[in-house]
Amino acid sequence: MTDDISAEDRERVTLLQIVSRSKNDFKKLTLDQLKRLQELLEKKDYSHDKKAQKSKQKLLNKINTRIYELEEGKGIFY
Repeated sequence: MTDDISAEDRERVTLLQIVSRSKNDFKKLTLDQLKRLQELLEKKDYSHDKKAQKSKQKLLNKINTRIYELEEGKGIFY
């Protein structure tokens, strides 16, 4: 049964677990981790679940904001 889970799915779940722990853990993610999570989420299709799709969009917005802060140097002062 676990053979059906891809490496990308495992990576996505691991990053989502970090994000879901707390706001502080979300801010501890590196720029590379954020970009990777963004990429993995964009690939995942949640169209069958309206609530999951909405959560995905909210998280992608949050990730985009955090990436902008880090790239512009505004994320230094949490």
